[in-house]
Amino acid sequence: MKLKGKVAVVTGGARDIGRAISIKLAKEGAKVVVNYFSSEADSKATLAAIKEVGGEAIAVRADVTKQSDIDNLVAKTKDAFGERVDILVNNAGGLFARKTIEEIDEAFYEMVMDVNFKGTVFVTKAFKPLMSKGGAIVNLASQAGRDGGGQGSAMYAASKGAIMTLTRNWAKEFGPQGIRINAVNPGLIATKFHDDFTKDQVRQNVAAATPLRREGKAEEVADLVAYLASDESSFLTGNNVDINGGLAFS
Repeated sequence: MKLKGKVAVVTGGARDIGRAISIKLAKEGAKVVVNYFSSEADSKATLAAIKEVGGEAIAVRADVTKQSDIDNLVAKTKDAFGERVDILVNNAGGLFARKTIEEIDEAFYEMVMDVNFKGTVFVTKAFKPLMSKGGAIVNLASQAGRDGGGQGSAMYAASKGAIMTLTRNWAKEFGPQGIRINAVNPGLIATKFHDDFTKDQVRQNVAAATPLRREGKAEEVADLVAYLASDESSFLTGNNVDINGGLAFS
């Protein structure tokens, strides 16, 4: 219960890695705000799972690319748990499709960059006034932000690279206020993300090339996020922490 008494907000917290993070933070004692956009059924399932482990949580629908929705997310958080937020996990994001340069149009560019990067910027801006000394922010970047990603994922990789750089800069800005910010860079994690966008043979090849010889689990990413959100990592900030089974190193 290393997060007992703390309030946590998880964007994109209803499924896959977001769900695992929401449940893990609740297991560690945090009161959790599970943000979702289109996956209402998943949010209800996540709340049920949190209840099963004895946790406390609410679900709030919000499009993190829209300021009015972000403002509503903040308001609902205050209504449920008060004027203080201790942990913010910027997890909302997506690849949406694999496209070559010839296939990328302005609408696709804006969608990927807005959800993955703009959302992180303005959700953090909205919640930071509720955070004080001891607060922790964890951004979800990606191995793609470090190595450029697979074919057709240029916009996704670029947006995640932007998050990595943003994390480094904000560590300097937020540090004097006692707020830490780190990012997590997952590699191949067994989630619907890869079910939708990565061919089975590619997944098998990547797993075979990984020193641990397997894909990662969403729960393993959640364990790392919980550590970075806790006081156990009190002297860590500005880091982009890889979690990929040894496939790629910083």
